[in-house]
Amino acid sequence: MRHNKHRSSLGVTREHRAAMLSNLGAALITHGRIETTLTKAKALRPFIEKVITKAKQAAAKTEKKDAIHLRRLALSSIRDENAVTKLFNETYKEFANRNGGYTRIYKLGQQRLGDAAEMALIEFVKADDPGYKKSKGRKAPKAKKAPAAAEAAPAAEAAPAAPQAEGEAKA
Repeated sequence: MRHNKHRSSLGVTREHRAAMLSNLGAALITHGRIETTLTKAKALRPFIEKVITKAKQAAAKTEKKDAIHLRRLALSSIRDENAVTKLFNETYKEFANRNGGYTRIYKLGQQRLGDAAEMALIEFVKADDPGYKKSKGRKAPKAKKAPAAAEAAPAAEAAPAAPQAEGEAKA
């Protein structure tokens, strides 16, 4: 069975994809925001969020062995020791009160000149950013205003009478 097998292939081999996501993740941790194609940004989001979760779990662990194990797991995904050190020492604190949703993707609305790939900006979400509220479904239709319609009808009848009076005055 091929359940749960879908991943963004990005048109490259498995090894190339792993290296690409590792480099993109290291750049995102180092700089806080990067510009890339929309497809790569969508592939990077679950990859980097799993690594951030490992950093948060390592901070919560009291045993040093567990924290080291989680750091080594993160290092196997993001193969840049400086980026992993920055993530585990500084960056994870920004996400202490968040339960996921550590990144945000903005579509830039422009295309890359060479191959017309849609460009996007992926960045870390700030700690105090509440995001947006999702709608809870379709809103109830508004009730029609009956008194306002009744007031408009007499006003409409009075308005045509005034121009006729002016027309008679001119003739």
